Amino acid sequence: MAVTFCVTSEAGLKKLDEYLLTHSYITGYQASKDDLTVYAALSKPPSPEYVNLSRWYNHIDALLRLSGVSAEGCGVTIEGSAPVIEEAIATPPAADTKASFHSLTELYASAAQDDDDQDDDIDLFGEETEEEKKASEERAAAAKASGKKKESGKSSVLLDVKPWDDETDMQKLEEAVRSIKMDGLFWGASKLVPVGYGIKKLQIMLTIVDDLVSVDSLIEDHLTAEPANEYIQSCDIVAFNKICMFFIKTLESVDLSQLAWNRDLEVKMFPLYFSPGNFDGTICDEESS
Repeated sequence: MAVTFCVTSEAGLKKLDEYLLTHSYITGYQASKDDLTVYAALSKPPSPEYVNLSRWYNHIDALLRLSGVSAEGCGVTIEGSAPVIEEAIATPPAADTKASFHSLTELYASAAQDDDDQDDDIDLFGEETEEEKKASEERAAAAKASGKKKESGKSSVLLDVKPWDDETDMQKLEEAVRSIKMDGLFWGASKLVPVGYGIKKLQIMLTIVDDLVSVDSLIEDHLTAEPANEYIQSCDIVAFNKICMFFIKTLESVDLSQLAWNRDLEVKMFPLYFSPGNFDGTICDEESS
């Protein structure tokens, strides 16, 4: 059954917009020549205020650009407009579309063949040419001349160092801990934390250069080995945090004031103090400043 629309007035456009609220196309369940008739009758794209009409218009416009519309439809009448000549609507013929598809297929096949030919010319196991050797030497020389050393990451570690019993001299225990010297190891702030039954443990902060120091090796080969194991029964890692290189670079150009010990947090963190221009992991708390 044919439907009738008027697209030259606001009332007609509103009626068409309401119609398209519940219909994807003018008639039927696929784009047809009825859609082309209404599309051609619109002198310009509809206003965005007509949401459904704009959605339909953009959809038909896309179909015309891609593949065209060939379904017959049930018939539509446009009030106040001359009959639409089907040939005037820019719908590409099916034969042209098919020909274009074959042309694209041939183009892709030709490009793939060219890539294969280029791959055949590459000798992965052949000897290096003079030009390649020269380019390699130039890159090596440039890298050596730059003298840029890869920046190693740093980590902040909080250790619990536990004594054998309540008779252990905690001052000598701390001296034994700090006596361990290694490249890339920086001891920081420390404090004694009650454990129970009169026993206290040493909680100490250290900063390490990741490429130079292994915390596991530090504990197994130094802290819990002779002679430090005379005072140290065991060690636990309480916190292990990577230090952002961006943060390190920022510290080098910013004069930071010393941070105070935060006693309000249930899990207390050691405040850090980094000397500007020389990030050596120096750490201290409020009481030791």
